[in-house]
Amino acid sequence: MAVAATSALSSALVWGEVVHARAARRATALPSPPPGSTVAVVVLGFGNRGARINSINRWRARIAVRTAQRAASRGAAVTIICSGGSVHGATPEADLLGGYIARELHWHGSVLVERTSVSTWENVRNVLPLIGGAQCVVFASNGLHAEKARNYLRRQRPDLAGLLAPADDYRPGEMIAVKPIFAAVGLWKLRAMFHVEQPRRC
Repeated sequence: MAVAATSALSSALVWGEVVHARAARRATALPSPPPGSTVAVVVLGFGNRGARINSINRWRARIAVRTAQRAASRGAAVTIICSGGSVHGATPEADLLGGYIARELHWHGSVLVERTSVSTWENVRNVLPLIGGAQCVVFASNGLHAEKARNYLRRQRPDLAGLLAPADDYRPGEMIAVKPIFAAVGLWKLRAMFHVEQPRRC
């Protein structure tokens, strides 16, 4: 029994890694931000209870910062935009993300916050005024969620689809315990989104 359970767990963990790795590979079809460009890195908030940032939002913040640092190292001017309202707690997700990015991840560049969104569809819609004249737009989250956000941008503003660039969202073994969950949910939502215009929050 224990052997079967261990084998099932191992299979699930491997499957989660494979699904996220494939999502990252699909994203590489997008062009990376060119040197000297202006880049908006949009980090998408996750439901957060209480005033302490949870592990999923910390994961997304790390993705945003390492993506921003990579672009900045190539001479890009980068702004991180934190998006997310008070979905499951009193503190907007955007504020939790922004504080963690500045204080714990030591990002000293520009940070903007969008505090009203309660769904991924709204995240994408509500950051559009903050993106401004950026030459590249990157969505920072796990790979499947970022893929959904890119598809939403293509629906909402097809004229901006050419600005999309990939995030540095996949690291082998990072958050391995939750990857199978996000893989299952992400694949389901990617399939479902083509039949529902404004789905509920993931």
